[in-house]
Amino acid sequence: MSTPLRVALVTGAGSGIGRACALALHAEGWHVALAGRRAEALQQTIDAAPSGRERLLAVPSDVGDPASVKALFAAVAQRFGRLDLLFNNAGMGAPAVPIEALSFEQWQAVVSVNLTGPFLCTQEAFRMMKAQSPQGGRIVNNGSISAYAPRPLSAPYTSTKHAITGLTRSTALDGRPYRIACGQLDIGNAATEMTERMTRGVLQAHGETKVEPRMDVKHVADALVHMASLPLEANVLFMTVMATDMPFVGRG
Repeated sequence: MSTPLRVALVTGAGSGIGRACALALHAEGWHVALAGRRAEALQQTIDAAPSGRERLLAVPSDVGDPASVKALFAAVAQRFGRLDLLFNNAGMGAPAVPIEALSFEQWQAVVSVNLTGPFLCTQEAFRMMKAQSPQGGRIVNNGSISAYAPRPLSAPYTSTKHAITGLTRSTALDGRPYRIACGQLDIGNAATEMTERMTRGVLQAHGETKVEPRMDVKHVADALVHMASLPLEANVLFMTVMATDMPFVGRG
């Protein structure tokens, strides 16, 4: 008996958490569409797969642009014919400066990628998942530890990640009639290029700078694979995976 086709779409798949999760899903037999701004970075993710690269599709995309998102999902539909998992992972931050020093453009850029992007992708995923047979699928949002507690000087990033929690809950509720499950993966200090600065010290709430522990990004990928492997009758609504000794519990 042939294995049913399982199709995933990972945004921000050109580096870090997105790359690790895309490759982990691929290793489990998934067909994976890779979305990201830089074609060369997406190709590097494909090149990192030891075999089965025909199950990977790179689609350079801007998740904050409605036309680009529509084209992304059209490419997934054309290549694979369905979508079983969307991992809304693409994200960015703003400079760590006082809130009054942030420009509107800096604020808007973070909102576009971190909040508008997941909304647009969720909207297109709903359209595909409701129409396909068998109906349904799963959406996982990268919420981050900042969906619960801010770091100093992080208003744009923290605001969008708090908003992602609302999007997760609304999506989980609205998806019920169509067998669309939605959960949130909140990640703390995974070892990627983005968190390299933590090895040199990060500003803490009490004003001091402190080196923070990090964990292997593989643990994040394993968590996503677990969430994705569940039948649609079961859902991990929220999961936190973090470096054990990071200053999250008690932050502030």
